[in-house]
Order: sequence, then C-alpha cells, then structure tokens
Amino acid sequence: STMFLVGLSGGIASGKSTVVAVLRELGCAVIDADVIAREVVQPHSKAHRQIVRCFGPEILLETGEINRAALGTIIFSQPEKRQLLNRITHPEIQKEMLKQILKYFVLGYRYVVLDIPLLFETNRLTRFMKYTVLVYCDPRTQLSRLVRRDGLSQEEAEARVASQLPLDEKRKWATHVLDNSGGRESTRQQVLSLHARLEDSLHFLWARLALGLALVGLGGLGYLLLLLPRFIS
Repeated sequence: STMFLVGLSGGIASGKSTVVAVLRELGCAVIDADVIAREVVQPHSKAHRQIVRCFGPEILLETGEINRAALGTIIFSQPEKRQLLNRITHPEIQKEMLKQILKYFVLGYRYVVLDIPLLFETNRLTRFMKYTVLVYCDPRTQLSRLVRRDGLSQEEAEARVASQLPLDEKRKWATHVLDNSGGRESTRQQVLSLHARLEDSLHFLWARLALGLALVGLGGLGYLLLLLPRFIS
C-alpha cells in the first residue's frame, strides 16, 4: 500500500471550506490543523499547563479554557511571545497530526489531505507534501465575499486581505490550483477531477515510513521528522 500527503491551503474567504466539504463527501481523509490546534490546548493538556505557566492564569476563561482573544492580543503585539507560544504548541500539533496520518495509513487510504491555513506562509511543512493545493479566487471576488460573509466595510475587508500573503503570490508555489472564483458547481467539478488524479497517482512508498515509525516509536518524533524528507524524496 502506498500513501502520500496533500497540503491544502487558501486565503480568507477564498472558499476552502467548500472544497473541504466536497473532499469529505468523497470519503477523503482530511486532517484540519485548526481543529487540532484548538484540541491540544484544552484544559489538562501538556500545552495548556505550559501556556498558563508562561502567560499567567489571567489568560484563562472562567471555564478554565484559554481565552483565545486575550492570547491573540498578546501575541499580535509581541513577536517574542508568539514564538514562545509556537514553541509550546507546534510539537503537540505535529505529534497529533502524525498520529492521525498513521491511523489513515493503517486504514489503507491512498492519500491524506492536511488542511493547513498558513501552509505557504510557514513553508516548513511543504517539503513533506507530495502535492500542494491552493484554493484560489480573484481579489475582487474575495473582497466582495468577505464583505457579504462577515458584514465588513470595504476598508476592513481590504485590511484583512492585505494582512495575508496575496493569493497570486501563493499560486506560484502550489502544484495544483482550484479556482473558486465561479460558482459552487464549477469548484465541485475541479475537486472531483483533482481527486480522480490523486487516486491514480501511486508515488510514495509509505511502507518505509511505517517501518521507521515502528522502529523509533512516537517518542522519536523529532528524529522521524529529520528522516522524513529522505523517506519521501
């Protein structure tokens, strides 16, 4: 059995959730990085304890959960705090992603889609992906969707879009582009044909990766991530 990873990304209001919905409908394995990022900081987790130790109990809600808005404000204004938070959460997120990838490998899936909003910005993970898919839409459509969807003013919408890497920039790096500027049906057809192509491609010998994992155990995650590029080149 061979298996490979597909990175999926987009921009604000580019329509990534539409694409994910179609992929799930097709029975694809989709791992959502945002969901995992929320799960690894739940109360009683290792990351939760470290965050409280570093940022103080005042960033907790009454429920004991982390106040994401408060934490967001801190890390937005202080880059060194953002790096600290990343150092706490990233290893936990990667460990959980790896566990889920393994689960799908064992279940015999041909490929796994990793839905990572900042895939092209962080760029660290792209080398583990066989393909990278960008959900694109033209800037005018993106703005009008954002205004409609979130009830923003034109200026607010422009500021949100400007805070991200332009989709036209990301386009150059993606191996596949799904153009979501048209209607839902056109996007759906593009996802179906992409899925058919991915199902047909038999590239990676992931059995070697599984063997490597069995040898090092999940504890050897750092070691594994060093080896990973060799396994999948």
